[in-house]
Amino acid sequence: MWWKILLLVGMSLIIILTFTWSPPQAKLGDVSRIFYFHVPVAWVSVLAFLVAMLNSVWYLRTKNLQFDTNSGIASKLGLLFTFLATVTGSIFAKAAWGSYWNWDPRETSLFILLLIYGAYLALRSAVPEETKRAALSSVYSILAFVTVPFLVFVVPRVFKSLHPTDSIVDKNLKIQMSGQVSALFFPSLLAFTVIFFWMYYLHQKVEKLSAKKEV
Repeated sequence: MWWKILLLVGMSLIIILTFTWSPPQAKLGDVSRIFYFHVPVAWVSVLAFLVAMLNSVWYLRTKNLQFDTNSGIASKLGLLFTFLATVTGSIFAKAAWGSYWNWDPRETSLFILLLIYGAYLALRSAVPEETKRAALSSVYSILAFVTVPFLVFVVPRVFKSLHPTDSIVDKNLKIQMSGQVSALFFPSLLAFTVIFFWMYYLHQKVEKLSAKKEV
């Protein structure tokens, strides 16, 4: 229970300090504060799809349906966090560029991910037989994840983008942030990661209880 209280207090402090302590980016102004939320939820979406893919691999190796269930849970959460990344990105776009949607490479990449994993959930819903659904979903999940690094990390850097070109880490793996920004960004990244795994765990418990009731 203590870590839940710590998480709640930590997230509250992050929100407060984002608007009262952290300095805005010089060129973008106050809208740059969304960075502390947009980047962490985008990171968690990638993490969730990775967890889904790993569970799919383990299902194909063991034929244990629990791994398929875990993959479905992680994919749902990944879709949720991708949607949140899209929404926060659109808020930034409206303030910075005057329009919620500009078909920027980063925006388009997130939109494609929503379509890919939306189709994955549709596939799961369309196949009633458990083992067949698990096999098809696992293969789809593995192939879908191949597109994730390409869409999230490669496409936005290959094509011209309206997004700021500054990277969090430079080519020498050095963090390109002031100490004040880092002191708020990395706790936010950690907090959202913990929230994801907490939601993942809770969803697993719900699925297990539902399975027991059906039996």
